[in-house]
Amino acid sequence: MKTIFSGIQPSGSVTLGNYIGALKQFVDLQDEYNCYFCIVDQHAITVSQDRLALRQNIRSLAAMYLAVGIDPEKVTLFIQSEVPAHAQAGWMLQCVAYIGELERMTQFKDKSHGKEAVSAGLLTYPPLMAADILLYSTDLVPVGEDQKQHLELTRDLAERFNKKYNDIFTIPEVRIPKVGARIMSLAEPTKKMSKSDANQKAFITLLDDPKQIEKKIKSAVTDSEGIVKYDKENKPGISNLLSIYSILTGEAIEQIEARYEGKGYGDFKQDVADVLIETLSPIQEKYHHLMASDELDKILDHGAEKANAVAQKMLKKMENAMGLGRKRK
Repeated sequence: MKTIFSGIQPSGSVTLGNYIGALKQFVDLQDEYNCYFCIVDQHAITVSQDRLALRQNIRSLAAMYLAVGIDPEKVTLFIQSEVPAHAQAGWMLQCVAYIGELERMTQFKDKSHGKEAVSAGLLTYPPLMAADILLYSTDLVPVGEDQKQHLELTRDLAERFNKKYNDIFTIPEVRIPKVGARIMSLAEPTKKMSKSDANQKAFITLLDDPKQIEKKIKSAVTDSEGIVKYDKENKPGISNLLSIYSILTGEAIEQIEARYEGKGYGDFKQDVADVLIETLSPIQEKYHHLMASDELDKILDHGAEKANAVAQKMLKKMENAMGLGRKRK
């Protein structure tokens, strides 16, 4: 069985974009693959964090993984900082990486642009991301388009390490969903939906209540044509809503278009809102149950134990390959 690894930063509320682009597909993958799903809290501290908010966000994200349908009996769900091998292997891969290739990372350029000072971690976190993936002999990494460059670097570092030291790493492949990899902003449908958007109407979180969802969908930017048709270039707003509807219901976009032929955007937007509310209500109910129980911590303890066992074995291989420590029998 092939192995999948994926990590999400605990940086606040999970958006609909996160759910469709990542969490929803994780649920589909858990029956077919050996899955490691990680809350990458060490990545989160590359920018300043409030410690209490970070702790809350870590637990909240773990609960959301489970609430959307991740089964802890089928996957390994764990917190990155509770598996020390990640930071150790990350440092070793920093020593294999080149400054030039790290400086070329688009996300580093975007997050550091115009700032007087940025943390060294912001520059060097791609090797930590590579360590996250390579420690588990990962075959496939499901990511959005915005992470594709980092996966290419992960592949480069793995190949460089294998060639220079010892052939121990599996070279991972990128897995990008064909539909819904990028759910767009409801306010500016030409840019990705993001929880950091200053406009609260631009995104939907998985914990929004029905009234918030309805209000946000009804205010979503569309166009004046009044025709429900998928045309990403000329009708980005309606195309985005069609993608959301199609992914959540499993219905083909062509079928949805046919149903709303001759109808206005009002009916369509109301139905999109209804689909969202119906999808998110059971998720929210399970989430609140988990946050109020000790079940969540037991699951995370077990996940850390499983992940540590696997990660330590690969870390020892890396150390032996690079000549670190003492050779033990």
